Amino acid sequence: MTEKKSPVISFKNFTFQYRAQKRPTLTGIDLDIYPGERVLIAGPSGCGKSTLAGCINGLNPFSNPGECTGELIVDGVNAPKSSIFELSAHVGTVLQDPDGQFIGLTVGEDIAFALENSCVPQDEMHQITRHAAELVGIENHLDYAPHELSGGQKQRVSLAGVMVDQVKILLFDEPLANLDPATGKQTIELIDEIQEKTDTTVVIIEHRLEDVLWRNVDRIILMKDGGILADLHPDELLSTGLLGENGIREPLYLTAMRYAGVDILPEKKPAHVDSVVINEADRTKMHRWFHAQPVPEAKESRTPLLEVKNLSFGYTKDHQTLCDVSLSIGKGEMVSIVGKNGAGKSTFSKLICGFETPDSGEILFNGNDLLKENIRHRAKHIGYVMQNPNQMISKTMIFDEVALSLKNMGKSEAEIREKVEETLKVCGLYPFRNWPVSALSFGQKKRVTIASVLVQSPELIILDEPTAGQDFYHYTEIMEFLRGLNEQGVTVVMITHDMHLMLEYTPRALVFADGRLIADRSAAAVLCDPELIQKAALKETSLFTLANHLDITPAEAFVERFIKEDREVRSHGC
Repeated sequence: MTEKKSPVISFKNFTFQYRAQKRPTLTGIDLDIYPGERVLIAGPSGCGKSTLAGCINGLNPFSNPGECTGELIVDGVNAPKSSIFELSAHVGTVLQDPDGQFIGLTVGEDIAFALENSCVPQDEMHQITRHAAELVGIENHLDYAPHELSGGQKQRVSLAGVMVDQVKILLFDEPLANLDPATGKQTIELIDEIQEKTDTTVVIIEHRLEDVLWRNVDRIILMKDGGILADLHPDELLSTGLLGENGIREPLYLTAMRYAGVDILPEKKPAHVDSVVINEADRTKMHRWFHAQPVPEAKESRTPLLEVKNLSFGYTKDHQTLCDVSLSIGKGEMVSIVGKNGAGKSTFSKLICGFETPDSGEILFNGNDLLKENIRHRAKHIGYVMQNPNQMISKTMIFDEVALSLKNMGKSEAEIREKVEETLKVCGLYPFRNWPVSALSFGQKKRVTIASVLVQSPELIILDEPTAGQDFYHYTEIMEFLRGLNEQGVTVVMITHDMHLMLEYTPRALVFADGRLIADRSAAAVLCDPELIQKAALKETSLFTLANHLDITPAEAFVERFIKEDREVRSHGC
């Protein structure tokens, strides 16, 4: 890190209040970030992280009107008195959804957009564009259209687009939210690499703390209720209980160490699983904890609910998206489907729900041929919940949204009211039954979409990324709710990039790669198999790394023991 000079970002007693809100979202912010620093901003949903970022890049107050008090200087510019245009020359922003940042018809056009706006001569523009593309490793894709790129490649293009201005500050707003685990890891490595080459100041806002700490950060700023709760080096912050107390998940290897009675101290360098110091006394505690746990009992076999045999499908004649997939899901199971973007996971669920028709193969549900049923009939047995709740909601009021499918079935008003109210109670939405959907948070909207599916009493629910973009508190709330449904007999299948979710909630994982089912094993076994992890673009769990450091074998058993303990701790509300 460069020697501290004057700060490149400086907040002094800064407050910001959106015009549409009754009280400030940020209050009394005092924060200095220095040139060349790498800072992670964390905190529960609604704590003000994105508002803080919006003040740095000018979105607040120039795009989202509001009042500022105090002072904010960004790279020598008085930010609240500047403009988005002026600040964009100092701050480059990469959003969580790269699709929302594309403007050009090709990668090259997109990267060059800012240069064209500034009327840079053609030769110079080509040179700068190629240099930016080389910095992020996308130079061989300059003629590609954005839709031809993977999620990780799109992130690289977004980054190159802001690098052409040679900005001093790079701001990443949840860069990992829509990426598969391996691409997320590469993104953190890329940010690290760019920062080494250019010595820019990097500010990252992200829920997935352990993933960001794959590379070093200088400080973690922990926010709560619009203010700064802590501003510490990662080793110092991880030695406190502040993260867990404020809805942020600490790295899993540290939680395992705490369960074993190991004290987490700054001098043990807890910020990374490869650097954490485990002395002999700690090693003994970890081994004792591991051996004290009883071996999990073998799972009993279940009656098949969904059976898929030799399923194949392609959106075009010359390319198969799914190839010869066979699997069976039992009644009352909770299963994850994992694999990289484009592996065929979502296509598989579309075929089950009837949104697409397979080229060949069989789909049986309760032993009956599902391919003879249309979408409407399938919806009575199988519920599908999309990743973005806004794509599923069509009514203004919550009650009407949940009642919609029952009305379409021609049920009586009395039947509808009884069923909807019962479902809203199960989903924790009953107090809001007469509210407009627009008044809800993203997580609450997610539950409305689950309620609108549940009201039809399906036997199977398929959820696409049920916890994307949720902080740990809301993630736990949604997942415990789904676990409760599962305990009532509903079979739950989740498509997810979240390896923690897969480990903690689904005993079984179906792994897809290049349109094929390449593994059907326990979640712990999947995340302890380096070869499988590489094939499917997953990311090994830090518990596997910790087990290897401790010479505990098999590592899979160590992971299983952790999951059991974690579940008990959670269920007792500790």
